[in-house]
Amino acid sequence: MLDLHRLMLLREIKFRGSMSAAARNLSYSHSAVSQQMSLLEKEVGVVLLERVGRGVRLTDAAEQLVRHTESVLAILEEAESDLASALGEIRGSITIATFGTVARAIVPQALVRLRRMYPQLRVDFEQYEPEEGLARLAGRRLDLLIADQYPDSPMPVGAALDAQLIYRDPVAAYLPVGATAETVSDLELLPWVTEPRGTGSFAWVQQTCRSVGFEPDVRYQSADVLFHLRLVEAGLAAAFLPGLVVQESVAELHPSPLFPGTYARGIHAISREGSQNRPAITACKAAIRDVMTTVCGPDHPQSATPDL
Repeated sequence: MLDLHRLMLLREIKFRGSMSAAARNLSYSHSAVSQQMSLLEKEVGVVLLERVGRGVRLTDAAEQLVRHTESVLAILEEAESDLASALGEIRGSITIATFGTVARAIVPQALVRLRRMYPQLRVDFEQYEPEEGLARLAGRRLDLLIADQYPDSPMPVGAALDAQLIYRDPVAAYLPVGATAETVSDLELLPWVTEPRGTGSFAWVQQTCRSVGFEPDVRYQSADVLFHLRLVEAGLAAAFLPGLVVQESVAELHPSPLFPGTYARGIHAISREGSQNRPAITACKAAIRDVMTTVCGPDHPQSATPDL
């Protein structure tokens, strides 16, 4: 019988790219992980890891073991979900995570709702951007991740994860307060603020501006979308702002009519395959979705948001 703990260590090495990174992430020593991998290789009778530079690469046999491990873990997650459903009440503990916008605007109210409705459920919260959150979710350090996705910007959600679209957050272009733009040429003269180059959001903004007929003059870049809002309010830059951010504005903002499209980013609830129907996870997804609808209004059904 193969040792599941060692198989999970092998899976972690695959995700992290080296034994050292896996050891740090799991708070183990490098020697402890190395010893466990040596024992696993003796159990299976084949080489599992090949050294590549400072890291390691999984052999074909190791890759196959990881795939089987994913299947086993999904079955165990489903069994846990079934047992939790049989209890007839929502209890226990769950760890959820999301990015800054949802953390500020949605999570506090959702936590209040969950505490009121399910007093025996403990909900821990951590804040991560989607990429880091996905790694922690796959590594079983989170139970539920709320992540955003801009159109035509696929998120690397593997087969071991389940993603459910729970809300479409409208996105619109806003001019700097006090500025006017009557033509597309005027838009090209304005400074713009975006998320950093290389992100899905930046690529979408660039593509959207080009589809209208101009190249945005990007002078400011920040992953903090609230910073984008503050630059718009200060009259310093134009920006594409999601509805969850606009509702935090201290000024009265109106979308630019020069962008004819109807845009939205998808807000997805992501959990591990097999756990998506666990009562605690279902309750958290429902609470977050309900608060989003209360804060920003009904879903944005006319916007095409691709599946993950």
